[in-house]
Amino acid sequence: MNKRKPAATAPKAYRRAALGLLGCAAMALLTYLLIMPHRFASAEEYPVKGFDVSHHQGDVEWKKISPKTYQFVYLKATEGGDFKDTKFQDNWLQAREQGFLVGAYHFYRLCREGKIQAENFIETVPNKPDALPPVIDLEYDSKCINAFSKEQLLQEIQVMHDQLFKHYGKQPIFYISKSFYNIVLAGEFKKTPLWVREYQGQPVLKNNPEWLFWQHTNQGQIQGVPKTVDLNVFNGDAKQWQAFLITNGLSIPAIEKKQKK
Repeated sequence: MNKRKPAATAPKAYRRAALGLLGCAAMALLTYLLIMPHRFASAEEYPVKGFDVSHHQGDVEWKKISPKTYQFVYLKATEGGDFKDTKFQDNWLQAREQGFLVGAYHFYRLCREGKIQAENFIETVPNKPDALPPVIDLEYDSKCINAFSKEQLLQEIQVMHDQLFKHYGKQPIFYISKSFYNIVLAGEFKKTPLWVREYQGQPVLKNNPEWLFWQHTNQGQIQGVPKTVDLNVFNGDAKQWQAFLITNGLSIPAIEKKQKK
C-alpha cells in the first residue's frame, strides 16, 4: 500500500503562499512598467506652461489665446547671419499687446560666425526690460556640422552668448536637442540654463544637468494657432517661476496688471 504524504507544516504553507503573492506582485509591476504610461514623465504635472511659434504656424490669432493658460511664449526671430522670421514683428507686437510674457529665439547655424549671428538677432529683437531672456537654438545642421572643429564651434557659440548677455543684460538660454548636447555641450556652459527638446519622456542628459524648460511635443493644438505647435513647461512651481522672472528683471505686479487687461 502507498503511504500518504504528510501535510505541509503551517510555516511552510505560509511561506509558499507569500512567495506566490510576491511573484504575482512582481509580474504586475513589470507589466505596468512595460505597458502603462509612466506618470513621472508627464508634462501635465508642471503648472507653468508655454509654447513657441515661428512663421511656420501662419497667422496666429493672439486674442483667442489666454496668457493665464500659457504663462510664456517664445517667438522665432532670426536664423544664421541674415535670415529674419517674416512673422516675428507681428507676433512680437500682438503677443505683448495681449498680455503674454514674450521672449525671442535664434536658430544657430553651425557654419556661421557667432558675432555675425548675434548682430542679426540684436538688430531684430527689441531690448525690452519686460521681455524673457534670449534663447539660442543649438541643433545639428548636416550642411554645416564640419565647418568648425568642436573647439572652434564652442568658441563661436561663446561669442554669441556673451554678446546677447551684454546687450540684453539677461542670461541667455540654450535650446538643445539631446544629441547635440551630449556630443558637443556636455560639461560646457555650466551656468547657462537649458531648454531641452525631448518627446519620449522627461529630459535625461549626459552628466544629468538641470533643465529650465522642456519642449515635450511638437504636435500641440491651440485655438488661434492654425497649425500644430511646440508645447513647453517650466521646471518648477508658481513660486519658482516668479523667482525666475524677478531674477530677469520682470516686475510681478506689472505683469499681473498687464494680463488683466
